[in-house]
Amino acid sequence: MAKKTIIRWLTKPQKHDYAAAETYLSLLMEREAARIVADQLQHAAMSAYAAKDIFRASALPLLSSDNSHVDKDRTNIIRNEKLSPILLFRDERAGKLVIADGYHRLCAVYTFDEDALIPCKIV
Repeated sequence: MAKKTIIRWLTKPQKHDYAAAETYLSLLMEREAARIVADQLQHAAMSAYAAKDIFRASALPLLSSDNSHVDKDRTNIIRNEKLSPILLFRDERAGKLVIADGYHRLCAVYTFDEDALIPCKIV
């Protein structure tokens, strides 16, 4: 039986993750609304969901490991470095989950374990 890869996580998202989430969300909504969501994410409690469930709820495709960002995150996992938790937004109007920050990290983790619990903040 193959040894299971341990995925290590920071206890909370990094400060720049919120700015990245706000920038991404500003493509989907008005800039002020994106700022409000990013602020809500900063104050949200941590939670965790299985990688496969996040993908199903977001309806996004799994990026392959030949994507440079996914490859970088896979390398960090192999090196036993901690990843930053991901930031999620429930788009109730569209009925989908938006990965505001952390899509590449999610894809990297999924290549090791689709059942892995992904720490996240969600609003």
